[in-house]
Amino acid sequence: MPFTPGNHSFFFRPVPKISDLIGASIQHKLDFKTKPKGSLGRLEEIALHIGSIQNTLEPKLEKPTLFIFAADHGIAQEGVSAYPQEVTYQMVLNFLHGGAAANVLARQGNIDLEIIDAGVNFDFGVPEGLINQKVGKGTKNFSKEPAMTELELLECLKRGKELAKNNYAEGTNLLAFGEMGIANTSSSSLLTHLLTGTPLENCVGSGTGLSPKGIQNKVFVLQKSLDRFHQDFPSPGLMDVFRNFGGFEILMMAGAMLEAGSLGMTLVVDGFISSSAFLCAYYIEPGILDYTLFSHLSEERGHIFQLSYLKKRPLLELGLRLGEGTGALLSIPLIRSSLAILNEMASFDSAGVSQKEGK
Repeated sequence: MPFTPGNHSFFFRPVPKISDLIGASIQHKLDFKTKPKGSLGRLEEIALHIGSIQNTLEPKLEKPTLFIFAADHGIAQEGVSAYPQEVTYQMVLNFLHGGAAANVLARQGNIDLEIIDAGVNFDFGVPEGLINQKVGKGTKNFSKEPAMTELELLECLKRGKELAKNNYAEGTNLLAFGEMGIANTSSSSLLTHLLTGTPLENCVGSGTGLSPKGIQNKVFVLQKSLDRFHQDFPSPGLMDVFRNFGGFEILMMAGAMLEAGSLGMTLVVDGFISSSAFLCAYYIEPGILDYTLFSHLSEERGHIFQLSYLKKRPLLELGLRLGEGTGALLSIPLIRSSLAILNEMASFDSAGVSQKEGK
């Protein structure tokens, strides 16, 4: 690749390195709970991870919040989605009315939900609950021209940064990330291909439910878009990749992720599209990887290659491919459980329980 993670000049502060000094103390605390060592498996790993991020033996979740970034994509004109573009704005209205899967799971988990218009091709007016950060009414058709300008790209990153900063100021220490945008799996497929080196055909899935013939057309359109890109940008840089194939919601999400990491927040990433945003953020500042949990393995084909590239194992595998942050929302109660084990479970000494004999 013509660029490497972290070797770029943007306006984000460096992400602080997590101290490994407290890790041994957290592990000791876990090991002497009333259980065989390691018997709670990945719950113990999660507690250790978040305790290390927060640098405390008693980590807590404060105002966990899911951002859902919504935007439209010009590439939808090429028939790469099973649903028409107007579904983007219709689903945003559904979020605002509380009727989507994300709403149900957020209510159940007592998780704050913030809906952000990053670039939907619709005039919403000023409905209650919608955060208007519209950069434009959808990106351009990237099979014919770059999806956005450099100024639009930078605006997405800056607005995402401010959103995360505001939530941190309000007391949030865990941010989860979801999205809505018809055709955004096409954008994510090309970002994944270019940023991880995964063959394009392995990055392309059914998205909203394309037939095998529809997937074939999608691969054709994306290859045509790549050919246009390489002809126009024979020596591309990271900025060129982002503005040619990114979505407004994807890059605004990346900006929020970068700021959240620099502030020491825990990041919980949803599925394929959200992981594409994470890849963009990772290439700007690879240190955010240490602050991140990947909630689930999406059924969307390219997701497993993203996680493999990052060398990360997801918390759940439930066959999801909805988006909206549903996998992230499902993982937060699991994270709460892991911290409850660390903070509330008795030790052998406090409970008066005999430990394993040394054999």
